[in-house]
Amino acid sequence: MDWILASASPRRKELFGEVVEKFEIIVAKGEEKACADTPFALVKSLAKQKAMEVARLKEAEGKAVLGADTVVSLNGEVLGKPKDEADARRMLLALSGKKHEVYTGVCMIYPDDNGERKVLVEADCTKVFFRELSKEFIEEYIRGGSPMDKAGAYGIQDGGLVEKIEGSFSNVVGLPVELCKEMIKKISSKGA
Repeated sequence: MDWILASASPRRKELFGEVVEKFEIIVAKGEEKACADTPFALVKSLAKQKAMEVARLKEAEGKAVLGADTVVSLNGEVLGKPKDEADARRMLLALSGKKHEVYTGVCMIYPDDNGERKVLVEADCTKVFFRELSKEFIEEYIRGGSPMDKAGAYGIQDGGLVEKIEGSFSNVVGLPVELCKEMIKKISSKGA
């Protein structure tokens, strides 16, 4: 099956490369509409919107499309990508020394044997325990620019932030590799 990744994220590109050998990238450009009452439902909805946008394109005909979306949830508040440095600072201070959850929704839209489009949507959750972060650490981290394109204003791969996790590491990076492999197994066994 030929795959398309509907994401510009270099981290998702790298992780999806662990799931399928070859794929092309067509970035979903539309503005997603956040319409859900739980983080699980939200990431599934946003991932589906991204995948659907790309699946409608002529160049996606006959191919499978993967869309994904990640959010951080702290005490029920969903933290997306920071709007600016002040927002990144607010998020990092809020996360400091606390446990939070990272949710990633994955949507796969694929053709069945008759060429009909099928949709499979799942989500994963990882618990993340942050270290106590000093104001100096936060300021230096923000100056480095890393928080600006990441949900919750951090990248777990950056180091120095996280004490421990419970669940999938790749889910926190932006694409749960284990879940994606399971979903593809479902698709290829016609169980979806």
